[in-house]
Amino acid sequence: MELRHLRYFVAVAEELSFTRAAERLHIGQPPLSMQIRDLEAELGVLLFERTRRKVMLTQAGARFLVRARSILSAAVEASEEMRRVASGEAGELRIGFTSSLPYTNTLPDVLYAYRRRYPGVHLQLREMFSAEQFDAIARGSLDIGLVRTGAPSGQGGIAVREIGRDPLRIVINAAHPLAGAAAVHFADLRDEDFITFPTDAGTGLPMILRGLCRAAGFEPRVVQLAREATTQIGLVAAGLGLALLPAPLECVRIPRVRYLPIAGDGAFFPVAVAHQDGEPSPLLRGFLNVLDEVTGAAGGALQEYPSSTPQFLPSGDLP
Repeated sequence: MELRHLRYFVAVAEELSFTRAAERLHIGQPPLSMQIRDLEAELGVLLFERTRRKVMLTQAGARFLVRARSILSAAVEASEEMRRVASGEAGELRIGFTSSLPYTNTLPDVLYAYRRRYPGVHLQLREMFSAEQFDAIARGSLDIGLVRTGAPSGQGGIAVREIGRDPLRIVINAAHPLAGAAAVHFADLRDEDFITFPTDAGTGLPMILRGLCRAAGFEPRVVQLAREATTQIGLVAAGLGLALLPAPLECVRIPRVRYLPIAGDGAFFPVAVAHQDGEPSPLLRGFLNVLDEVTGAAGGALQEYPSSTPQFLPSGDLP
């Protein structure tokens, strides 16, 4: 049984005339009659009652008409779906992102624009540290990553392209003497206590903190570790110390907390898009196109922050 047998049967069932069905199908009546007999022989039932005056569906034929229409409709839908998959309009896209990206406009704007343009694509979103994203991309379990680093930490076969950059902020208690400053010099933080991520958390921020402090001539005194940025902000509110976090987290408003820019050139780090090297699939290409449109193409700023060459860029990954 082939799809053409079903199409022939449906035409005869709807026309209840082999002559009109043959004209509709643009084939001769004898071949059409032969195809219907072959179909009946394969099914082992009569589908039509034939007389010289009329053609009528049998009970089995009426039931088979429902199934035949369903099968033909499913075949058309499958064909259309495969066309949309091949053109990047359908399928599943697995996207990784770092934890600070939801606090920017970029991630919501990109996802909103992409879903409007490609409603047939299912997005599987995963919050991951950058190092985890690179590993997942290398294994093939992640299609694309929005990462907080400019290089894949030695991972080969991964393309990385900067799409923007954010500065860092010193998170400080509102009662601190420096809380009212327009900006803070790291040299003024020599005697301060710091809150940061554990070294095994998969983030490069502790390394950036050390680099900034060493450039100012001292080693940071870390008094508290926390794996979540929001936890660190809460600990700052409790007066336990200062934290160094990405500027987009300024939208987290907790009483007794201030976010201070870093004086001078500041400390910036890039947001990048990462995926397996080579020609992107149509599905991935569609996402990259939307990403570039929303971010202003490669190198476009994620926020309205001044652009500067990063002073302390980690070789590892950021939150």
